Amino acid sequence: MRALRFPNTLPLLAVLGSVTALGLGTSFAKQLFPLVGSLGTTALRVGFSALLMLAVWRPWRWALSRSDARALLLYGVALGCMNLLFYLSLQTIAFGVAVAIEFSGPLAVAMLSSRKPVDFLWLALAMVGLGLLLPLGQSVGSLDLQGVMFALGAAVCWGAYIVFGKRVGHLHAGHSVALGLSVAAITVVPFGLWHAGSALWQPHILLFGLCVAAVSSALPISLEMVALKRLPQGAFGIMTSMEPAMAALLGLLVLDEHLSAMQWLAIVCIMLAAAGSAITASPRAAHTVPQDVVM
Repeated sequence: MRALRFPNTLPLLAVLGSVTALGLGTSFAKQLFPLVGSLGTTALRVGFSALLMLAVWRPWRWALSRSDARALLLYGVALGCMNLLFYLSLQTIAFGVAVAIEFSGPLAVAMLSSRKPVDFLWLALAMVGLGLLLPLGQSVGSLDLQGVMFALGAAVCWGAYIVFGKRVGHLHAGHSVALGLSVAAITVVPFGLWHAGSALWQPHILLFGLCVAAVSSALPISLEMVALKRLPQGAFGIMTSMEPAMAALLGLLVLDEHLSAMQWLAIVCIMLAAAGSAITASPRAAHTVPQDVVM
């Protein structure tokens, strides 16, 4: 009886744990900026994430068709560029604001793929929250234009990443994520090596980068696999609207980035949208790859 009344409790907790770990990893990663810059931080995060996923899933055990290889190439490049542009945006704009801007990418994909009328209610509530989370009106002038453009570029890449991810959704999630992250690493690590140079090879920097990768990749991906087995794709996508709210909260707690009252109201809107999507989720589960390997 309890399982019937609360069928989405486990996936909801899994998504909550995933976005929390993802936000914590990024909050810690931002502290590497003074040492190796945003490009070096991206190289460490994505590079170690790829190595961890390769070690865990050993994707060479599965056969790969030529069409799947092409799709994984696009998927991985989109993932790498998404991370690169996102970390570049964090140089000049707050964590919560960067995630809110970036989230316009998956929101656009969700709007285009939505089929149930009630989904538009939760999506609209999430969009209201995201709009409030952005510093509008008088505050918009304080946003660094370059940082905003980097975040918008990350949003486009996130949307492309989701679209390409659907093309490899028939593959085992560990297979596609491990190979996708490997392509992403090949895409971004040269930029980090070029920018940070020998600073990237210091033992304490490498250890910190490994910890960031474990918290922001291995743990969230594992939790998302739990959620994806039990939630339909649309509900999962809307539930990840918790990410901007979690980023804003962790930005305050870890990075001392304070929010206005309007932005705190945005957190409530986004959390309500996530809870509503979990309540009205269809029992049919979608099999796809984890989408939450940004930040």
